[in-house]
Amino acid sequence: MVAGSMSRLAPAAAVQQKALISVTLDLEMSRNFPRWEDTEWDYAKGLLNEKTKKYSLEAARRVKACGGLIHFFVVGRVFEQENIDWLKELVLEGHALGNHTYDHVNVLARKPEEIQFRFQRAPWLIAGKSPAQVIRENIQLCTDAMKQRLGAASVGFRTPGGFANGLHGREDVQRMLLDLGFKWISCKYPAHPYGQPGAAPTAEVLEGIVRSQSAAQPFVYPTGLIDIPMSPISDVGAFRNARWKLEHYLQAIRLGVEWAIEHRAVFDLLCHPSVLYVVDPEFRMIELICELVRKAGDRAALVNLETIAQRVQRAGANGEN
Repeated sequence: MVAGSMSRLAPAAAVQQKALISVTLDLEMSRNFPRWEDTEWDYAKGLLNEKTKKYSLEAARRVKACGGLIHFFVVGRVFEQENIDWLKELVLEGHALGNHTYDHVNVLARKPEEIQFRFQRAPWLIAGKSPAQVIRENIQLCTDAMKQRLGAASVGFRTPGGFANGLHGREDVQRMLLDLGFKWISCKYPAHPYGQPGAAPTAEVLEGIVRSQSAAQPFVYPTGLIDIPMSPISDVGAFRNARWKLEHYLQAIRLGVEWAIEHRAVFDLLCHPSVLYVVDPEFRMIELICELVRKAGDRAALVNLETIAQRVQRAGANGEN
């Protein structure tokens, strides 16, 4: 599908045999950005600054101009800010907003101190509650905040942090999310090599990242919950863990998207505007993905995660693997 040829997402039936490429942006502040010594964001992930908001809006505009829509995942504390007109604009433009918990909590936590930095500093906020209670209430709180301030329902759920094993072995968490109304989540983040911090990625590192794409394809847990994994390498992984330069990141993203297009597979880009406005102020990554999808023609489509989940559901209904 040629860029600019449609004003909304392609109908699900039209993209059934295409590679499905999704740009997903987590709306939260990120430790080490904009300054390496920044760590306070770990305690206040939802206090988005103006540069993060502006970057989100511009990224959304650029992707829509290329025939796609971005899937955002929102930390609920964002809704405490006085002005959320920018979020209303995203919804009006057709972009999807998913639930990313209220305080960026660890859904796999078994101990109170594992839930979130905020609750380590202020344990009285969760006193008398089990980790499971805190996690469930935190997810529901984000859903409630979105409904009250935006009048919109959450479109999907993304776990803070990606887990190499997804939610395998945690049927309790799977069932909790299903009970909260989520048919699909974005949780798994496959293991992959990073190389030496500060060094350019070697051919072996890049090959390892490409290999990991096959482990980042959507699947269904025995409970019926769909997982749409995040595709390596994330911006945090590239710029915090590996300390790459932008050119290295663009190279890895290009290889991952090209693999997905070649194999008619899924690529779920994981990024954060609070990181990108610092490392990629000219939106080169967004433009790269849009260009790769445009060049792919009818072999690829730029979609949100809801469209991907629908393809998984249809495949299951048809008895496909």
